[in-house]
Amino acid sequence: MPSVLKALLVVAASAGLALVLVGILHRLTQRLGRKSELAADLARTAHKPFLATVTLFAIQQAIRAGAGEFPARAGVLHALVICFIAAFAWLVGAFVLVLEDAALSHWRTDIPDNLRRRRLKTQVVMVRRLTVAAIVVLALGVVLMTFPGIRALGASVLASAGIVSVVAALAAQSTLGNVFAGLQLAFSDAVRVDDVVVVEGEWGRIEELTLTYVAVQIWDDRRLLLPTSYFTTKPFQNWTRSSSAVLGTAELDVDWATEIEPLRAELKAVCEGSELWDGRVCVLQVGGTVRLRALVSASDAPSLWDLRCLVRERLVTYIWAHQRDSLPRYRADLDRATVTPSRPTPLPDAGSSRMFTGQDGDERAAAFSGPDEQVPVSAHR
Repeated sequence: MPSVLKALLVVAASAGLALVLVGILHRLTQRLGRKSELAADLARTAHKPFLATVTLFAIQQAIRAGAGEFPARAGVLHALVICFIAAFAWLVGAFVLVLEDAALSHWRTDIPDNLRRRRLKTQVVMVRRLTVAAIVVLALGVVLMTFPGIRALGASVLASAGIVSVVAALAAQSTLGNVFAGLQLAFSDAVRVDDVVVVEGEWGRIEELTLTYVAVQIWDDRRLLLPTSYFTTKPFQNWTRSSSAVLGTAELDVDWATEIEPLRAELKAVCEGSELWDGRVCVLQVGGTVRLRALVSASDAPSLWDLRCLVRERLVTYIWAHQRDSLPRYRADLDRATVTPSRPTPLPDAGSSRMFTGQDGDERAAAFSGPDEQVPVSAHR
């Protein structure tokens, strides 16, 4: 009992000292966070893993140095070592998240020309995910190596690593293919976060890019989830790969009698009066079936969509107000040469053109309604 009581007192004293030390450092970091965003993020993210790591380390060293011998001492120290490894891996992962947030806050993507920033954001996110996965695997390996039996099997495990790796690769072929495809997408600039793409007939934006799947936010706020290998094996449209500026059209069907120049002037007035237009392209073209195509440009895809809707609305309103005769009409040309009767067809008189009135109206009415019959009185009862 005295040895156990001594060990408990040592654990309590070391844990209390660690809590006080971590609390002081946390207060100092919070004060620095008032002036530095990095310090504030560090205080928020790394406080709990740092507290767990320091406390476990202090308890472990205190038991080794001053607790003496007590029952189950070896098991307690082994458990503390495993918990310390897990807490230290948690702390390293927290530092990785802080560094990622610092890089992403320095290279923000909510600016007009953000091509380079989106590329960096995609690479930082992918590297962070890969780093966290590597930290977890290494921590698990170190924990397993603390068991003497597993450590003794290290040589045989290494000897059979080739066979195991082949079996694992065959079993997880699709998963590994997606992982390597994700790394390829991150560093080949084929697709990045916030890129505007057209996949599977859907127009949307790359919302999330992981090692195994890509989430595409479609224009109506649906999410299309695709494996990363899709973007390395199938063709797709990337509207913002080299630049965020894009071109778009607004099409109108009009009549052959439409005056084009007033509509061209109206299109120019609409573009110049809208902040969505980037000043590059504003052209009204005429197709072979009198389909007007207004070609306009914008700085990014969302602005282009709004500008196309605005141009279409204003041009339709202008046609309705000033050129109502230009609305689409169907025409038919009857060629008289193809109809050559041998003799003139007499015009029908007023009587023969009638259906249920006139001389034979009663007969036709009887043919459709049938003869009048006397209904027995008993049928109504």
